[in-house]
Amino acid sequence: MATYPLSEAFIDGDVLSASDVNSTNEGVNDLAFGQFNAQTGTSYTLALTDVAKVVSLTNAAAITLTVPDNATVAFPIGTQILLYQGGAGQVTISSSATIRSQGSKLKLIGQYAVGGLLKVATDEWVAFGNLAA
Repeated sequence: MATYPLSEAFIDGDVLSASDVNSTNEGVNDLAFGQFNAQTGTSYTLALTDVAKVVSLTNAAAITLTVPDNATVAFPIGTQILLYQGGAGQVTISSSATIRSQGSKLKLIGQYAVGGLLKVATDEWVAFGNLAA
């Protein structure tokens, strides 16, 4: 798992080495949500490589997105993954872990909807965004 050196406490007057600057630049790139993982099937299971990415789910048929439990894939607490429904096939979030959301909504509302997942405890996630029941 990448570390994010942006949290380092640099203060006025510090002289940064080339490695400090490169490390900070890498942290900025790692934090940028903009890298897409395009999925076109009717099912997809999240992987560690999806951390801080947009998972684009595009199909004409319904799509099941599975969030693995912590024993299967140990995402760090605080992990954020954005979801984008690019096709007509509605995305449903599924997991043996606990997925919480306002109103227990676990589906993206339709084509072009954006949502996300935030890991808040060992086997607990919060789904947010353009969600439907």
